[in-house]
Amino acid sequence: MDKTPNIRFKGFTDPWEQRKLGEVAQITMGQSPDGSTYSDTPSDYILVQGNADLKDGWVSPRIWTTQKTKTAAAGDLIMSVRAPAGAMGKTAYDVVLGRGVAGIKGNEFIYQTLVKMDSNGYWKRLAAGSTFESVNSDAVNNAEIMIPQDMAEQDRIGEYFNQLDNLITLHQRKCDETKTLKKYMLQKMFPKKGENVPEIRFSGFTDPWEQRKLGEVSERVQGNDGRMDLPTLTISAANGWMSQEDRFSGNIAGKEQKNYTLLHKGELSYNHGNSKLAKYGTVFSLESYEEALVPRVYHSFRMIGADASFIEYYFATKIPDRELAKLISSGARMDGLLNISFDAFMGIKINLPSIHEQQQIANYLRQLDNLITLHQRKCDNLKEVKKYMLQNMFPRKKK
Repeated sequence: MDKTPNIRFKGFTDPWEQRKLGEVAQITMGQSPDGSTYSDTPSDYILVQGNADLKDGWVSPRIWTTQKTKTAAAGDLIMSVRAPAGAMGKTAYDVVLGRGVAGIKGNEFIYQTLVKMDSNGYWKRLAAGSTFESVNSDAVNNAEIMIPQDMAEQDRIGEYFNQLDNLITLHQRKCDETKTLKKYMLQKMFPKKGENVPEIRFSGFTDPWEQRKLGEVSERVQGNDGRMDLPTLTISAANGWMSQEDRFSGNIAGKEQKNYTLLHKGELSYNHGNSKLAKYGTVFSLESYEEALVPRVYHSFRMIGADASFIEYYFATKIPDRELAKLISSGARMDGLLNISFDAFMGIKINLPSIHEQQQIANYLRQLDNLITLHQRKCDNLKEVKKYMLQNMFPRKKK
């Protein structure tokens, strides 16, 4: 084991030393509480039992108990010692330690060391047991860790990673809050079944929405001009348009690519494949590319009397699902697509406001999508920074 990390704060040069976890941190192993003491009353003691109560790096209150046995204090680290062994979470509450967890009292440096050990699979390698794998108390107490001899260096490292964790949490929370807001607005900015005005509208719009068939405000897009060097895309229900290379690690079109549809920016496709996220398929407008080739099996179309982005969000509300469900003749085909023909799809009815109101709604929802993407990207980038720094601000094993 190397005794110095690749990256250090200025002024620290002494080699690190190897210690046992039980020598530098107070460890309390949980025990099985009496099931008759379980409670639904939040004023009772919070019970932590295994990985079920650890979420996003924190203890998430789920069960309470009236029996106070072994405990951990707010600020302590809770580690799952049963499958999956090594999952970590801090606690913002005083908790009772149930089966499958250990409470660890130590500084922020110790916490981050344990997180690194988990990411490297250290605890999984120690887990034993044929039916229910677990890490015993001796293995936890005797776990060998490298620590700086200077407490000031421990504090600097712990503070640095704590700041990273706070930033990750901040951007993830903002991302989740924006997703919740978008979901709410999708429910409120479009009329409910049997109504022709939404609950929430932009100022100045009062006219009722008009019911039209999709085919009355759109026309089919099909064929291509022979260019095969354009981006080849596919639709993901979770992520929208994606290049086939990103989704499948390669272009899967093969010889069929010559039959793909040439789609231009602002045109749409309906992927009539069902999935857990989209039982009746999804519609997306092409926004990030000027031109692209998309599977011929998609129902591709352009709007001639409506805003393309508005139509995308209209389908995102799931309002059209009621009509789409009626069109399915015999479930999914062998290729996973629903038996919904293009003509039948064009016959579904949609509610439309004026084109100006459509654009206002679409612009607002697109801004929310951009915020979600921004915060998720920042969150992912920070996680990559943390992963890199965990590998380089701690000594590595010699090969």
